Amino acid sequence: METKLRRSLCVLVCLMVALCSLPAIAGAKMVNINTAPKEELITLKYVGDALADRIIEFRTSTPFVNIEDIMKVKGIGPKVFEANKDQISVKDK
Repeated sequence: METKLRRSLCVLVCLMVALCSLPAIAGAKMVNINTAPKEELITLKYVGDALADRIIEFRTSTPFVNIEDIMKVKGIGPKVFEANKDQISVKDK
């Protein structure tokens, strides 16, 4: 009985982990950092209201030419770039 309960619990935990990771896998939408509204920019990892505002302010005067240019925005360094590089673009696809 105890083995059956453990097996059932293990299956339940595995299913929960799989279900929780689905949005991250399926919902990874590309964000154009030259055109995205604030609401879309804050979906990026480590980007809140303040950084989204800085991205918008920066691109108003200097559009991003490549995705690495986002690191020119104050407060965005290699950590934020690495966390988001597969999700950001500078062109509409």
